[in-house]
Amino acid sequence: MKQFYIFLVVWISFLSTSVHAQGIRGQVTTSEGEPLPYASVYVRNLGDGVPTNEEGKYEYKLPKGIYDVLIQYLGYKSQLETIIVGEDWTVRDFVLEPQDYTLAEVEVKAGAEDPALTIMRKAIAKAKYHRLQIQKYSMTVYLKGTGKLTDAPFFMKKTLEKEGLNLNEAYTSESVSRITFTQPNKVEERVISIRTNGDNQSTSPAPYIQTTFYQEQINGIISPLSRSAFNYYKFHYEGSFFDQDVLVSKIRVTPRSRGEKVFEGYIYIIEDLWAIHSLNLKTSLLGFEIQAKQQYAPVAENVWMPLTHTYAFGGKIFGFEGEFNYLASTREYEIELNPDLVQVPEIIDEKVQEVPEVAAEFDKSVSTLEQLAAEKPTTRKEYRKLLNEYEKESLKEREEPDVIEESYYEVDSMAKKYDQAYWDSIRPVPLTESEIKGYQRDDSLATVEAAKMSDVDSVAKKAKRKFKPLDFMNGASYSMGSGVSIGFRQNWTKISFNTVEGAKLGLGLFYRKESSRLAADSVSLLRKSFNIEPEFRYGFSSNRFYGKVDFRWSQTQTLSGTTFGVKGGRYIYQFNGGEPINEQVNAFYSLFLRQNYMKLYEQDFVQAYWAHRVNGGFTYRVNMTYAQRGELFNTNNYSIYNKPEREYSANRPENVETGVASFVDHDILKLSASLDWRPGIKYGIRNGRKYALRDRSPLVKVAYNKAFGGIGEGPSAKFDQVELGIEHDYSFGVSGKLDFNLSAGAFLNQDQVYFPDFQHFGGNRTIFSNFGPASNYRFMDYYKYSTQSKYFSGIVHYQFRKFLLTQLPMLRFSGVRENIFFNYLKTDHSPHYYEVGYSLDNLFRIFRLEIGAGFENQDYLRGGVRLGIATFINVSVND
Repeated sequence: MKQFYIFLVVWISFLSTSVHAQGIRGQVTTSEGEPLPYASVYVRNLGDGVPTNEEGKYEYKLPKGIYDVLIQYLGYKSQLETIIVGEDWTVRDFVLEPQDYTLAEVEVKAGAEDPALTIMRKAIAKAKYHRLQIQKYSMTVYLKGTGKLTDAPFFMKKTLEKEGLNLNEAYTSESVSRITFTQPNKVEERVISIRTNGDNQSTSPAPYIQTTFYQEQINGIISPLSRSAFNYYKFHYEGSFFDQDVLVSKIRVTPRSRGEKVFEGYIYIIEDLWAIHSLNLKTSLLGFEIQAKQQYAPVAENVWMPLTHTYAFGGKIFGFEGEFNYLASTREYEIELNPDLVQVPEIIDEKVQEVPEVAAEFDKSVSTLEQLAAEKPTTRKEYRKLLNEYEKESLKEREEPDVIEESYYEVDSMAKKYDQAYWDSIRPVPLTESEIKGYQRDDSLATVEAAKMSDVDSVAKKAKRKFKPLDFMNGASYSMGSGVSIGFRQNWTKISFNTVEGAKLGLGLFYRKESSRLAADSVSLLRKSFNIEPEFRYGFSSNRFYGKVDFRWSQTQTLSGTTFGVKGGRYIYQFNGGEPINEQVNAFYSLFLRQNYMKLYEQDFVQAYWAHRVNGGFTYRVNMTYAQRGELFNTNNYSIYNKPEREYSANRPENVETGVASFVDHDILKLSASLDWRPGIKYGIRNGRKYALRDRSPLVKVAYNKAFGGIGEGPSAKFDQVELGIEHDYSFGVSGKLDFNLSAGAFLNQDQVYFPDFQHFGGNRTIFSNFGPASNYRFMDYYKYSTQSKYFSGIVHYQFRKFLLTQLPMLRFSGVRENIFFNYLKTDHSPHYYEVGYSLDNLFRIFRLEIGAGFENQDYLRGGVRLGIATFINVSVND
């Protein structure tokens, strides 16, 4: 009963507030009557405001009182008006006139340097100051995203309509969050409410409002306030105007080379403070144009922060065309200034201004805090030095200097339960008519779907999946309760053809038992699992059945983990354990071109293995294998390609170092040990759990293999092998990206090395190139240069932003990139093998087209065309 009275009081209070709501509402337009979308409606005496919607309409709930309301829109004169709010809504429309720009504030002489250069040099010098001047801030963020599918292939339109996806209809998502940012890179977000179309209810505004143009790059795009901005942009002064008692300069930003990774448009800089007043910039990504606008407002003395962010992007891919708009409205700022950066020095541009004798110079012998507190003017160069040293010292003083990003995300338990009345009361931007219709449509569909599902059709019932006829091929998992599940792997890819087995079928299954609990730190999860994974295959031509089973135990925490197990059976493998040719690709080439590149052997084996990930930067592995290996031979000569000039090759690979003895049946007892090390690895923290940022550090690999020999009465392998490798990718700003994969090794002794234990390299004789740009050779034979001697392998790939064809802006804007690659291999017994090539990347935003040639010493070997997946797509293939 008590809870009922509390609910009643809250409900009456809410009803009363709704009935007696008051504030200001209206529309902002041009003098021609055109609406101004996302104009800023800023209440100066509150230090808060809201944007207009796409139709220029606004609505701001306010208690009774007198308010100074400032209306701002890029390119138009601001309007300041005092408005009295009484018992009801005050309707006030605003008509904005185009902004008048004057050149009188800055002297412009013929032949003299453009004033924009001095303005931007000073703004760039102050960029780090503005990024560091706020120690901590909190804000409430309303995010609205609206998308429309404007076109689709004609043959897909009816299918889309059946799925409920109609052209030119709005699909909208909204959220309200409270976000707190703490230096240097800690973000805490509490989602207060979410409302979306469809099932996606994880809208987060953090990615939209945490990217500041005071950074060097924004999502890989060079900021106009970057230290290297003058290498990428030309700046032109287009006049000044007064706004809120500050002088604002309008600067045109023009890329020296238009295309991706650079902005184009306008940035507005506040004189003397050298801070951003507003901006209107556009760029492109993979052929999609992106427009970014930000309107700033003063939230503390000498502190301007974004009040509205708007992002629009659109484009076309494979006949699908759409446009998407995002609005982030930030308000209710709480600011904690950095006490070390209270003093705002006068910045001198030493290139065009005289440097007074009293100007401060950076002195390493004096503490940075003392120098920051000085009131002397300083040059751009000296001020940058001082701020750089201050930032370095601040990072060193942190408890965990290797942690460079930290985020916390929490969704309120009521976030998804608010009704339309709540959203109508809290939404700072009125919905457009198309957005209202979109919500009505989806609310109706949700009601129908809810009616279809009775209580017995709950999540608990859905969790118990029933067997379907094709589950054993498509893959499926069946819950048995208590963390136990059984099921099938995806087995379609295990159907293939090769000349050893003929038509081949495979089947993979699994049994899994999992459990998890909080570790001692009450944050990290301790996960344990036990897996049994059998796999079978049968060749109809060889009439051979193979099977193996893997028993694996794993225990993992956030950064560390151990895996150990035992596996064994009789199975068939490619000589190169890296499986350089895919089963389906080999089947295609065999059946249609009579080329059998896959070479196989069989082994009866048992293996015990152990792997330990110590932390994000160090992992070691050890395994011991005993196997009896046997050579296999072709049993099937079938191919649709029947021309007599082409015959299948034998299953024994051709190699410059082997003889008959390299393929005899033999035993092996082999110890393999390896470690992976990422020096200088950095970490992030998400919801208290630490994770490694592996793409920032090179991967160094060390491996050792030892075959003991003397196993049984027959032939047995005996050798020692060591290998060292390094892989990394490095970006040169936006100019280009280098990927490389280098390795070198040697057999310390070669008492008896059989072909499966040779060092093999990633060859390729098909038209298909592997996923990774630096993962394999393009034209090299699969096994010709496999070795039991010393070797060096290098695969290098470089991607240009602008090279040959991409000199044309049209191609750059389409997202096409150009690459070159150079691959090299040398062993004791091979010639110098190298290949060079050129490729067009991101064709149709998905594909890569390569052309190149391979050489032995100075002699041309072969060349051709290769097709691959665009290098920006990371593909991970798991069972």
